[in-house]
Amino acid sequence: MYAVVGCSNCQALWIVADRPETTTCPRCGARHQFDRLKKFTTTEDREAAREVRSAMLASAQDRAEAYEKLDSVSEMAAAIESAGVDDREYLEGQGLDPDRVAAAATEDDTGSMSRRDRVLAALDALDEPTEAAIVEYASEHGVPPDAVREILEKLARQGLVVRGAAGFRRL
Repeated sequence: MYAVVGCSNCQALWIVADRPETTTCPRCGARHQFDRLKKFTTTEDREAAREVRSAMLASAQDRAEAYEKLDSVSEMAAAIESAGVDDREYLEGQGLDPDRVAAAATEDDTGSMSRRDRVLAALDALDEPTEAAIVEYASEHGVPPDAVREILEKLARQGLVVRGAAGFRRL
């Protein structure tokens, strides 16, 4: 079952599937009990609910006449999906090799993690996280050895890691 419901705070309209206990307004974030919401229509067909919601939105904006001239919502959505170019065509049009771009996207990017996160990742990844092993791991991922040692000290002062006889461990 699909229901077109409205928010009592901001008058937003949205579609709710099934019968949840509560639902959240996508516009203002207000939480509502589903049973207490105004249900403008209920239907077994999602597309029918989309059509009703679209018609209501058009009517609220005094655009009902223009809405009647349009295709169905699902046909317009399909047209939008098929319009334009896909990622491969776009990259080729820009003079880039899509396969190389895809390969670069899957490589471990040292810029995607902060130095601190790299050190924490080393603590998680290593079986025996000694200072030397952590420095080696983080250095392989672009963190200078001196920075690794400094980060380990800060993490220890913050109480996030502890240094023991066997090395470091996260708390």
